[in-house]
Amino acid sequence: MKSLFLTFFRIGLFTIGGGYAMIPLIEAEVVNKRQWIDRTLFTDLIAVAQSCPGVFAINISIFIGYRLRGVPGAIVTALGTALPSLIIILAIAMFFRNFQNVPWVAAMFAGIRPAVVALLAIPTWNMTKSAGVSLINCWIPVASAMLIWLLGVNPIYIILAAGLGGYLYGQFLKPSE
Repeated sequence: MKSLFLTFFRIGLFTIGGGYAMIPLIEAEVVNKRQWIDRTLFTDLIAVAQSCPGVFAINISIFIGYRLRGVPGAIVTALGTALPSLIIILAIAMFFRNFQNVPWVAAMFAGIRPAVVALLAIPTWNMTKSAGVSLINCWIPVASAMLIWLLGVNPIYIILAAGLGGYLYGQFLKPSE
């Protein structure tokens, strides 16, 4: 249990950019280094965590903790993930007003933004490969993103349409194996 808490505390402590930025760190620790779960299960847990209400990072840590140690593991991993952010936010809230107009602080936050984009791009690329997205079907995520971004379509409708499309494809179009 101690290793679960420390692993997720360290991930939470050194991840800037939220839950999606944590994916490569969680994958490196949980799948590659410690081999607590395999890559296929990790990809499935990401999909489930994204579809559940709440904070993604907490959801994924709860699922992994529960998978490894049941309810106590879920509690320990959730606390390990959330505590660093809570501590950091409290510290920033206490002192930020004093430093928000300092040029080097503003420059530091401006420099962090591109790194956060890279941290979000890596798990997106890895999930694309794991999900079997190819040149033939890459239009689906691209069209989905454009519908949401350009036309303001609610993502729930995109998910429902994709699910229905996948079902219909499996029932009527996919060749039998």
